[in-house]
Amino acid sequence: SSITIMSRFAFKAIQELRIHFCQTSSKSAGLRQFVKSNFAEMKKVNPALPIMVRECEGATPKISARYDMGIEKTILVADMDEKAIDSKLKEFC
Repeated sequence: SSITIMSRFAFKAIQELRIHFCQTSSKSAGLRQFVKSNFAEMKKVNPALPIMVRECEGATPKISARYDMGIEKTILVADMDEKAIDSKLKEFC
């Protein structure tokens, strides 16, 4: 249902989300596709949340979240496909 899809990316406690990947590396392919497929929906569901996408040659594919009081959590997503990355994002909720 659309409610399930819309709430999938509802990051209530996150202050900032950062996505890092390499533009060409096969290790980043899943994260590049995830961003291409889901960035617009993430922004729609979280219009006030800063979502930074950083592309850098040789970068390790990862997603970091910053919470209140400077607490940060990072998940490494090298060689993961889009579905696996979607599942890993649940660790931030």
